[in-house]
Amino acid sequence: MSPTGDHDRAASARAGFRAAFPYAAVGLVLSMSFGILARDSGFSAEATIVMSAIVFAGSAQFAAVSILASGGTATAAVAAAALMNSRFLPMGIALGPSLPGRAPWRAAQGQAVVDASWAMANRGDGTFDRWFLFGSTAPQYVTWIVGTTVGALGGDLFSDPSRFGLDAIYPTFFLALMLAEVKDRTTLAVALVGGLVALSLVPAAPAGLPVLAASLVALWGLRRGGRPA
Repeated sequence: MSPTGDHDRAASARAGFRAAFPYAAVGLVLSMSFGILARDSGFSAEATIVMSAIVFAGSAQFAAVSILASGGTATAAVAAAALMNSRFLPMGIALGPSLPGRAPWRAAQGQAVVDASWAMANRGDGTFDRWFLFGSTAPQYVTWIVGTTVGALGGDLFSDPSRFGLDAIYPTFFLALMLAEVKDRTTLAVALVGGLVALSLVPAAPAGLPVLAASLVALWGLRRGGRPA
């Protein structure tokens, strides 16, 4: 690789790192909320921190812990977590052609995909800047672990998440991502229809299905030639 290529990679990674700061800050507070919930649900501090380090997926972690806390089985918790993370399947398919190497190496690089990083690394022409992706995920991973640790070890200081508004962080995070992706009438329509689909299913469908059903609305946006929100 030429010096210019190395410079471009480093510059792109630094740009991603800087761009991710707001999302990393949100993740810090959100993961604190997760740490509190997991401890209140009977998880040890060690198990809570390890789960965040390995899974690194807020929606899946919250779903799994909530099901276990309400008396559900481990099988149900895993299934719900898988459904919550089903959005990463189409995201990975879209990202794949932008990652070099054989399938195992592309899969390893794909572990850097989180919602904000994937959206920001999208160049808008169907390709992704993988170094921007790596750079933007790095601070989010660090703050996710730090926040979980603080929440898990914080004891009674954060015993009531709603007291500090922590319970509102997660939906606000995804709302910010959606607004950033609304570029035209097609993406606005996709966002609105997807939101209505999810809200209509929440009272009756198992955890994860509303998100999956809403994500299918993006296929309509693709058919219209727009970029899904």
